[in-house]
Amino acid sequence: MRVPQLRGLRVRLVVAFALVAALTAATTGSLTFREARTGVLQQSQDTVIRLLREEVDDMAVAFDLPLSEDELQGFAAEVAAADPARTWRVLIAYGDLRATSTPGDPFPELTPALREAVNSRRATVFQRVRSGERPALVVGMPVTYAATGGAGAIASGVQVYLTVPQTTEAKYVDALVDAVERAAVPALALAVLLALLAARGVLRPVRALRHATRSIAEGRLDTRLAVHGSDELADLSHTFNETAAALEGSVAELRGMEARARRFAADVSHELRTPLAAMSAVTDVLDEDAARLDPDTATAVRLISQETVKLARLVDDLMEISRFDAGAAVLHLDEIDLAESLRRTLAARAWTDLVDTELPPPDALRARVDPRRLDVVVANLVGNALRHGARPVLLRLGEGEDPRAGRSAVIEVLDSGPGIPDTVLPHVFERFYKSDAARTRTEGSGLGLAITAENVRVHGGEVRAANRPEGGAVFTVELPLRADDLPQENRP
Repeated sequence: MRVPQLRGLRVRLVVAFALVAALTAATTGSLTFREARTGVLQQSQDTVIRLLREEVDDMAVAFDLPLSEDELQGFAAEVAAADPARTWRVLIAYGDLRATSTPGDPFPELTPALREAVNSRRATVFQRVRSGERPALVVGMPVTYAATGGAGAIASGVQVYLTVPQTTEAKYVDALVDAVERAAVPALALAVLLALLAARGVLRPVRALRHATRSIAEGRLDTRLAVHGSDELADLSHTFNETAAALEGSVAELRGMEARARRFAADVSHELRTPLAAMSAVTDVLDEDAARLDPDTATAVRLISQETVKLARLVDDLMEISRFDAGAAVLHLDEIDLAESLRRTLAARAWTDLVDTELPPPDALRARVDPRRLDVVVANLVGNALRHGARPVLLRLGEGEDPRAGRSAVIEVLDSGPGIPDTVLPHVFERFYKSDAARTRTEGSGLGLAITAENVRVHGGEVRAANRPEGGAVFTVELPLRADDLPQENRP
């Protein structure tokens, strides 16, 4: 079964690389942006504060306290003029007096917190605010005088406030954001490309391992992987080769043992046929004379005759199963009336009165089959139903639809017995399998159903066993109705 593409290892590797690259790009971009933004704003802030302090210090020497409102106004205008770009807006506060570089400027950027900080300290303070849609820097500075004798600084009571728009700095920051975003896209594309290359390198041995495993599963045990490198995948390939070699050796040994066992069974069966033929001829003569013998001797003669018949049947079954194992079973096809063939099978074994039938009219259902093998199939199934099931036993023939071959003949044998235990159902067609371990002797050889399954298989059909809901077992045989549906090796 193939792994869905969206859940495959390649997709997961690419997604993992892309996520790592995106996270790395985002983290690096964020840190770079923060540091660059801080640097841009810090540089702008330091430049403004330096220029403001120099201008205020130069002008503070030139005026005498107390100051008038006109002097404050001139002071504000001169400080604003110190900006080469003419973007400064200045507010001078002295007691209750206020003066701005732009007449009527309400100076909304000045917050109470900033003013309180200037009142409580003798140092320059600043704050970044937004004025409408634009960012701005607000600087507050108290004007001080140097005390006589260098004892410190004396507050003059004059406070200078400055607002500088930071539109240029905002443009720099926006440009930096765009640059980070533009750099993230190539980084992500590069990560995906690297992920595809890495996935290709990782998946090549994995794909080779998958093909090799599938080849092993299909029976090609000599499959081996080429080992390259010394990483974990190379170790895995080496381990696979060792496992495949061990499996090939074990399977070869088992096949050899199985072949010897089959040859032994075939040889023994063949060697037993000659003495059994002689024993059968003798027991036939003894059976004819049993009525003239004393009772004990007659009983022993009949027992010998029965056991000889069973032994002969077992040897015949062993010979038959050996031919299947050796692949020597050949079909001799003939087009026959299936219903008539089933009737002859019942009549030949005196089962006509013991088995109910549901058969189509003569010549209603014909097929090319091997008549002898079909007779064995039906006889084994009906005999099994009579021995291990219960009457009434029903033999039914009809036509069905085979998903592979189209039309098919369906033969069913139903009994009214206790059915087949669920633990036995998967094994009913195995050789010598008995559902009751304590029953060591039966009338059959233990090979009847196995031979039935093999005969159906060589016809290209299928046989199944199941339990009926109303009680009893049912055996179903499906045979294709066309000769060209047979396996190639089974055609005469």
